[in-house]
Amino acid sequence: MPKIPARPQDIFESFVNDYQKTFGSDLLNVILYGSGARGEYIPKKSDINFLIILAENGMRLLSKAIPLVSQWHKQRVSTPIFLTPASIASSLDTFPIELLNIKAAYTVVYGDDFLKNLTFDKRYLRLQCEREVRGKLVHLRKHFLETGGNWHKTEALIAASLPTFFSLFQAIIFLKDKGLIAERYALVTTVARETGLNQDLFLELLTIREGRKKLASSLVIPLMEKYIGEIQKLSNFLDQLEL
Repeated sequence: MPKIPARPQDIFESFVNDYQKTFGSDLLNVILYGSGARGEYIPKKSDINFLIILAENGMRLLSKAIPLVSQWHKQRVSTPIFLTPASIASSLDTFPIELLNIKAAYTVVYGDDFLKNLTFDKRYLRLQCEREVRGKLVHLRKHFLETGGNWHKTEALIAASLPTFFSLFQAIIFLKDKGLIAERYALVTTVARETGLNQDLFLELLTIREGRKKLASSLVIPLMEKYIGEIQKLSNFLDQLEL
């Protein structure tokens, strides 16, 4: 069984070598993002996330990556995001939140830095924020009801859903001209100050997500109801936000 790396850096060389052997000169860039780039990687718990930028010819041969994706899953490397330089540029008006969050904390592992000069139009960013918050709020309510009131399932829902909203937090503070904040606790503090969200609630949710806190079963459902209420508040904030 492949060994789970103690640090993301421990696999950089072999990961890049595998993709170089497969794509040759069509491999343009390998970028680490997520918890590994934020300094929050926890062995055997965190996934390792890469963005891989290929030339157009390499993207046409993407099926060559299938064995590598499967192989690296065994070391908790999630399926990479594959883009071309052209698709990065065209994505800035369709899913800017995803690219903004990658840019908030990343490490260039191989090649040139294709993210360095990215700029984000606030109009597109706000549109995606509004769409995402409304959609995720609907799904959060639906999945909560589907737990049947089971506190184990509800706690799992909290842990699974929280990263999506942290991505939105990053976009919102960017809209408020507060730059990019990689560290999660600082992000919560800033977004709470700028939006009026309940800072203590989201800090508590984060400790649950990280496995550093276990709630009594009787407290999970009330916490979930507060969580949903705060996301509704976030939706209302975006409706009224002036750029």
